[in-house]
Amino acid sequence: MAKLWAGRTDGRTDKAADEFNSSIGIDRRMYRQDIRGSMAHAAMLGETGIIEAGEADALIDGLQTILDDLDAGRLAVDPGAEDIHMFVEQVLTDRLGELGKKLHTARSRNDQVALDSRLYLRDETDEISGRVRELIAALCDRAEEYKDTVMPGYTHLQRAQPVTFGHQLMCYAMMLLRDIERLSDCRKRINISPIGSCALAGTTYPTDRAFEAEKLGMEKPCLNSIDGVSDRDFCVELAADIAIVMMHLSRLSEELVLWASWEFGFVELSDAFTTGSSIMPQKKNPDMAELVRGKTGRVYGDLVTLLTMLKGLPLAYNKDMQEDKECIFDACDTVKACLDITAGMIRTMRARPERMRTAAGEGFINATDLADYLVSKGLPFRDAYKISGRIVSECIKCGCVLETLPLEAYKEFSPVFGPDVFCAIDLDECVKRRTSFGGTAPQSVAAQIAAVRELIAK
Repeated sequence: MAKLWAGRTDGRTDKAADEFNSSIGIDRRMYRQDIRGSMAHAAMLGETGIIEAGEADALIDGLQTILDDLDAGRLAVDPGAEDIHMFVEQVLTDRLGELGKKLHTARSRNDQVALDSRLYLRDETDEISGRVRELIAALCDRAEEYKDTVMPGYTHLQRAQPVTFGHQLMCYAMMLLRDIERLSDCRKRINISPIGSCALAGTTYPTDRAFEAEKLGMEKPCLNSIDGVSDRDFCVELAADIAIVMMHLSRLSEELVLWASWEFGFVELSDAFTTGSSIMPQKKNPDMAELVRGKTGRVYGDLVTLLTMLKGLPLAYNKDMQEDKECIFDACDTVKACLDITAGMIRTMRARPERMRTAAGEGFINATDLADYLVSKGLPFRDAYKISGRIVSECIKCGCVLETLPLEAYKEFSPVFGPDVFCAIDLDECVKRRTSFGGTAPQSVAAQIAAVRELIAK
């Protein structure tokens, strides 16, 4: 394909240099955004009289035909083209003749690629947010199913206090809600139009940048033309937001790996989301969860690539910035796949409440409730804490748990103990009494589920 920029040079570059310079293999996925941007640009050129209205209409019709042909598979992107912008313009010129050459009036590839990237990432942000909502909905459904299921809550990976499985799942829903907020906020900064900045200095043509931005559903034009072509903050911000989503998915995946192990046995992952061993027939490996965990590092690398690529660039556009797309596209592709897989694992996993309950009964996780019982009898908390700790130590020596320690033994530690202590340390009662806002009581978990469902419905 002939190079549209030939003029100052003869356009005959070395084959290896052509391949090194080409971005068509990466940016071809932006063809819809590129054509939409070009249609809006043609409309602006006609609206302002820079070209005749009939010419603008013909350009728009020609671009629509190219879009239709690409969508239908009647036209294939030429892998020999330098980039998607050159490909579309060349096809348009081939079809419309000299008129096609007018499309690039009052713009540069610099502002064109910035626009395409923003339009593409705006769409990707919406897609990612939708997938996050799907995962949140899956978590809410399972949390509702298990809002009464008692399990041990952990700190330092040591059994700490009784919680419900529903409460644990809703914690991840809260993390993901914040991810949606971050993505929504990022979208506002993505949705700024750079088109009309041209190469860097604007143009002498009487363009209407606000018209073009409005046509594309963008908030407004950028205020500084140099910034319009050199800004990639929006890529970095989106990559950072995606990295946080992946961090949350990785934490959930780690828990799924632990919960599905024989040592925990809290859940069984569906066969559809696990694999077997090539040599050990008893194995059921949580490979999908492990891959989500592993791919988190890959997305972190995408973010670091963007930051490193940008850190020393002078203004305005530099070819280094071509490297932005491969890593941000990879981050988007990866997080979408991981969200889909994680939602599938959550929806199909089978919880094992009996194993959770057994684990909850073995770790003295009601010791805090024992201390609270003593506080209710008038003891200062610190004294109650020490007595409860001594009782736990005695249970360990005797090989029993708080629920099976005889009342007479309790009274040796304090005369305030009565038969009601056994109700106070009952695991179900411990959970039900934690009715503080955001707590683990089933009614509190139900309120959390209702609140989250209302938020994602908006």
